[in-house]
Amino acid sequence: MDRRNNTHVSDFILMGLTESEEIQLVLCIIFLIIYLVSVLGNTGMILIIHLDIQLHTPMYFFLSHLSFLDLTYSTAITPKTLQNLLTSTKHISYISCFTQMYFFIFLGAVECFLLSLMAYDRYVAICNPLHYSVVMSKRLCYSLIFGSYFIGFTESIANVLCISRLDFCDSNVIHHFFCDISPILDLSCTDTRGVEIMIFIFAGSTLMVSLITISVSYLSILATVLKITSTSGKRKAFSTCASHLLGVTIFYGTTIFTYLKPRKSYTLGKDQVASVFYTIVIPMLNPLIYSLRNKEVKNALKRLMQKRQNFRQLK
Repeated sequence: MDRRNNTHVSDFILMGLTESEEIQLVLCIIFLIIYLVSVLGNTGMILIIHLDIQLHTPMYFFLSHLSFLDLTYSTAITPKTLQNLLTSTKHISYISCFTQMYFFIFLGAVECFLLSLMAYDRYVAICNPLHYSVVMSKRLCYSLIFGSYFIGFTESIANVLCISRLDFCDSNVIHHFFCDISPILDLSCTDTRGVEIMIFIFAGSTLMVSLITISVSYLSILATVLKITSTSGKRKAFSTCASHLLGVTIFYGTTIFTYLKPRKSYTLGKDQVASVFYTIVIPMLNPLIYSLRNKEVKNALKRLMQKRQNFRQLK
């Protein structure tokens, strides 16, 4: 078989997390519950922000997009994972595999920028509150969101196009539960160093820009909060940032552990656990973090429930 035919494999085989049928059934039930909670939580967050006019602020505008990203993120990965856990057929077509990879890279990059935008929003709200409405104008918010999606789209297209042009001739078995970058590169029978360098530059640049923005924003916030004399003022300022800081720590911790390291140090067990966490678990955690720890969201939900009850009484 010549090299040209080797490049265009018809499909891949996703080996998943385990070969044990008992463990597969347990994982399927757990992942299904997590996915349902993720869908309900993120959809609920989007609806609450859309329906309650008091949440029509830049902070919740960004949060609604975070919920949308998490909803799409989990939907791009989890259903196929559940299918593979339930059935003996673990094939995924060539196009479907790279489509899944595209959304994985695209949504991950956009979420990095979105988390940095949320940090900048908190910086303006705490460090420059008198000019908050002027600085964080609707036009700027829409421009920042558009820029995040555009950069994510460009980065994802470039990565996927380069990886898809590699030759796959040794095997089509992916030792993972979704079409991740490292397991796909392992299947190539050609030199992947150029692609690896490009991916590292793209991913590293995205993470560094985002982390620098978040770090500078929170260092400025910390400096401002320390100047506040009242304990209640300090507590209120920190409480507005606590949920975001927790979300940032979880997301970047697992992402950096998995991707910002040489591919030769890729270990199947540890990296699969980390992948499960940020592809399946984190999309469920974000709406819980931002709702359970947020009084404004709780109050908005109470107002919506009260309006619904009043509407029923009028009928």
